[in-house]
Amino acid sequence: MKLPRLSGREVIKILAKCGFSIARQKGSHIILVKETDNGKKPVVVPNHDEIDKGTLLEIIRQAGLTRDEFINFLK
Repeated sequence: MKLPRLSGREVIKILAKCGFSIARQKGSHIILVKETDNGKKPVVVPNHDEIDKGTLLEIIRQAGLTRDEFINFLK
């Protein structure tokens, strides 16, 4: 399935469903963190109106998700 166009806020909402919470913000970039057995897993999300496809794929990779898992959280 094709990745939809999402805003930074929408991506943050999806990552929150995966157990991430907002740790801090630096400029337009919001840093989310998830506690795992291996320590904290940080993910940086730009707070833009529309996130580029490549950036979205990198956010999904940093979060430790597959494209399909991420898309399932959209529903």
